[in-house]
Amino acid sequence: MDAFFVSVELRRRPDLVGQPVVVGGTGRRGVVAAASYEARRFGVHSAMPSVVAMRRCPDAVFLPGDHALYSEVSAQVRDIFERYTPLVEPLSLDEAFLDVTGSIGLFGSAPEIAGRIRADVAAELALACSVGVAPNKFLAKLASVEAKPVATPAGVEPGPGVVVVEAGEEQEFLRPLPVQRLWGVGPVTLDKLHRIGVRRVADLGAVDEAVLATALGHSQARHLLALARGIDDRPVEPEREAKSIGHEETFESNKHDVSELRRELVRLSDAVAQRLRRAGVGARTLTLKLRFDSGFQTITRSVTCAEPTDLAPEIIAILVPLLETIDPSPGVRLLGVSGSNLGPVIRQLTLDDAASPAPNWLAATEALDEIRRRFGASAIGPASALEDGRLRIVRSGEQQWGPSASRTRAEGEDE
Repeated sequence: MDAFFVSVELRRRPDLVGQPVVVGGTGRRGVVAAASYEARRFGVHSAMPSVVAMRRCPDAVFLPGDHALYSEVSAQVRDIFERYTPLVEPLSLDEAFLDVTGSIGLFGSAPEIAGRIRADVAAELALACSVGVAPNKFLAKLASVEAKPVATPAGVEPGPGVVVVEAGEEQEFLRPLPVQRLWGVGPVTLDKLHRIGVRRVADLGAVDEAVLATALGHSQARHLLALARGIDDRPVEPEREAKSIGHEETFESNKHDVSELRRELVRLSDAVAQRLRRAGVGARTLTLKLRFDSGFQTITRSVTCAEPTDLAPEIIAILVPLLETIDPSPGVRLLGVSGSNLGPVIRQLTLDDAASPAPNWLAATEALDEIRRRFGASAIGPASALEDGRLRIVRSGEQQWGPSASRTRAEGEDE
């Protein structure tokens, strides 16, 4: 998807079309979640601190994120994908791999299917997407980036929309690209490659493999040489299971008191429990994460339970004692809650449970989910999440298309 979060926002704010628009927080610790191509002309990109974005583009219009809406729209996009193939591997809210090998007899060639998908997304959702068509996932990903619009200081140049890499043309496509476009080439690896004269993919072929192995190690050298030849044998995997489900939040100002952190823990636990139920799983291992402002020291504390849980009160009851063993006085800038070791939740009501006067959290949770389903995520939540008469809900990090490993986007890639 092209500038997905911003594009969704512009559907309800058409008056901002053509202006530099940023989705993200405006506070001292705010971060850019997405930037329109007009904002990218000034060097604004995702994951950039908002204060830096404001300096680079003082006229940028900042909008708060609405992840519930983005999740809803991403599901609509995926519905379109699944008209053409059941083999859809989601990477995030706005990106997926599709294997259309078995669909060509029904819908035409892969480039024709790409064109049809782009037309459906534009007509039905008023959004734009860019498609890479290639023999494997690695090349398709690179081709999709080449298909996107390009922001330059002079203006926004429209992209071709679809870029095709035919079998046999892999080297022709890859050789001119900067070597940092290869998966696994981060700043440290890039510096090592530059030292031995490798700046473009074509340069890798001119370097002796032994020299490359000395600079990077044998494993990474083999990995990069395979990518430079366009080799990627990974299949599209439509049924990837989540390894963990969690939320974390960086605070506008440091938290120094356990009672403050307890309120945030309740809010985050409620959001994690909701996502666990939505995914149809529970977590046996529950993890608390804190990052201190001084030196960015990060600590985690975990507990593994006998049975998986997807209920917020149970998660809170397990994590609060862990929180109370930690001294927050140096100043906590980030708090996170996550569940892992996932599995099905099996509940068996005993006679003791039926006779117990304790709260029936399962029934209460089912009512809570139904209210949110009908009226939205902000309709109901923990009382401790009220602030100035409004309910603070967790917005960040939700994935409607399914779980994926966290990724770091290269500058210029879309959100």
